[in-house]
Amino acid sequence: MADLALPPLRRLVPSVIVLTAAVWFSHTLGSIAEGGRELALSALFGIAFGIFLQRSRFCFFCVSRDFIERRDARGLLGIIAALVIGILGYHLVFGAFMPTPTIGRLPPQAHIGPVSWILAAGALSFGLGMALAGSCISAHLYRLGEGSTVSPFALLGALFGFVLGFLSWNTLYLSGIQQAPVIWLPHHFGYAGSVALQLSVLAALAIWLWRRHQAPEATAGSKWERRWPTYVGGLLIGFLGVLAYFRIAPLGVTAELGSIARTTADQLHWLPSRLEGIDTFSGCATVIKETLWSKNGVFVLSLILGSLAAALSAGDFKPRRPKLPEIGRAFIGGILMGWGSLVALGCTIGTLLSGIMAGAASGWVFALFLFGGLWLGWQLRAKMHWN
Repeated sequence: MADLALPPLRRLVPSVIVLTAAVWFSHTLGSIAEGGRELALSALFGIAFGIFLQRSRFCFFCVSRDFIERRDARGLLGIIAALVIGILGYHLVFGAFMPTPTIGRLPPQAHIGPVSWILAAGALSFGLGMALAGSCISAHLYRLGEGSTVSPFALLGALFGFVLGFLSWNTLYLSGIQQAPVIWLPHHFGYAGSVALQLSVLAALAIWLWRRHQAPEATAGSKWERRWPTYVGGLLIGFLGVLAYFRIAPLGVTAELGSIARTTADQLHWLPSRLEGIDTFSGCATVIKETLWSKNGVFVLSLILGSLAAALSAGDFKPRRPKLPEIGRAFIGGILMGWGSLVALGCTIGTLLSGIMAGAASGWVFALFLFGGLWLGWQLRAKMHWN
């Protein structure tokens, strides 16, 4: 029975307080802010997303490292589970919005971006950056809720990376992005064909991973303290992704960070007078902020609160003093992730997860080069003996 026991009051009480405050924050937005109903729903989705990320350790770098180092494929299989649910759900929603996937039309707000060498470069940079920083941007956000003292430096680096992306945008746009094709699989295969093709690829990947999987040792601790199986988190995140797209917008975590960087750089007169074509793309779009609250900003803040509530209840809130090399690696990795996510119009959640769910070829290209960059970063970490 002890294995099923609730956490002690010293952990449960602060967790309930944080969760109550997060829900109250959502309710308050719904009643006082412009567009309050959508903001409130974004906050609720963010709370759930933060809990799912934290409890299932849904971090692209961490689960990839588990497989590379220990042949533990459970985390990567969890990502595949999220994609399967998301692909099925997205295509059902698309069929309701657009019964026929007509050439020249794209589903509203979906993360379907241009395919070019710049997308590949951005994904490679992001993969290398998250290996150096130890997590992708979404994982650094949920680790703020765990009391991480390294994540703030990675996120600060990402802001600088976004600024570098804005400064290089016009050159990259005119040289490669402007004429790049936007490939949506239902245009070429129909909805059924798009689903069949993508699920076949995911099934092949799942079989390959499962054949190489080596079961790890059992984890100690009560069931409450143990992390959820990543496939549970993946199924929940896939369902949440479909629901979020249907009601608000596709899942993504970089729009607010990019908007903060763009607003700050604009106020400091660092940006060119015109950023060519950047506001014509879907994905994790950035804007000059004119209001305090945005849907993505509320989502990200609530994500952190949801993660904090989950971490407190499970005993995962463990701040520690960071080491100087960790800070440096996190900051440099953050710069690479920020630049990569700006030029690729999103990160592992927006371009990869939401993009593949939407049937975007850009999501698959991003995934391929992301894992290439991650592999290079892991090799560098191993060579330099970085834990």
